[in-house]
Parts: sequence; C-alpha cells; structure tokens
Amino acid sequence: QVQLVESGGGLVQAGGSLRLSCAASGSIFSIADMVWHRQAPGKQRELVATIARSGRTNYADSVKGRFTISRDNAQNTVELHMSSLKPEDTALYHCGADVLVPGTPTYMAYWGKGILVTVSS
Repeated sequence: QVQLVESGGGLVQAGGSLRLSCAASGSIFSIADMVWHRQAPGKQRELVATIARSGRTNYADSVKGRFTISRDNAQNTVELHMSSLKPEDTALYHCGADVLVPGTPTYMAYWGKGILVTVSS
C-alpha cells in the first residue's frame, strides 16, 4: 500500500510564507507526476501546482509567481513553497502522486488526507 502524508500547514498572516511538505511511502516502484490541490470551504477542489518527474512544473494562475513546487525523486517527496499569502489561499491542501506499485501494470493516483492552511487578514 502507498501512503502520502502532508506536513507544514498552519496559521499565517497575509503576506507571510509557509512551506508544505508531502512524503510518499510504502510499496513504490516509481512516481510520475506529483501535485498539490486545495479545497476552500464551500468551494470546489482546485489544482494548485503539478511537477513531473523531469521537474517540469505547472501552476494555477491564482498562485503563479507566489508558489513554487519542487520534488526530491530519491526521497519521494514534494514541497510547496508559498509566499505572499492571501486570505483567499485559506484551504485544505492535499498532495497527490501517480504511483507505479511493483507488480502492477499502470500508475495509479494516491492522495494524502490534507493539511489546513489558514491565512488571516
């Protein structure tokens, strides 16, 4: 089985910074894309950032220039560095990964339980 565990969330004032981390563990042969999603109260889940195994990244327009996604392929970890935070960034942040489990033919998506980020005005 594969587990993803997020850490680093919390309460921060507007304009501040936070770093989220996510570690994947378990039966892992390879990880392709890793992502961060978020879901604010009363809103739909939205994609924040993605990073391919090659390091190629993609960001939601709402976070471009403020958030940076990075990963460590050897450690199976992904981070999200968030700066110039705004109250509208308040949400439950989930990390996800497309994982190839040994003995299986295809990559499957796994998700962490999420971690809360609250930005006060």
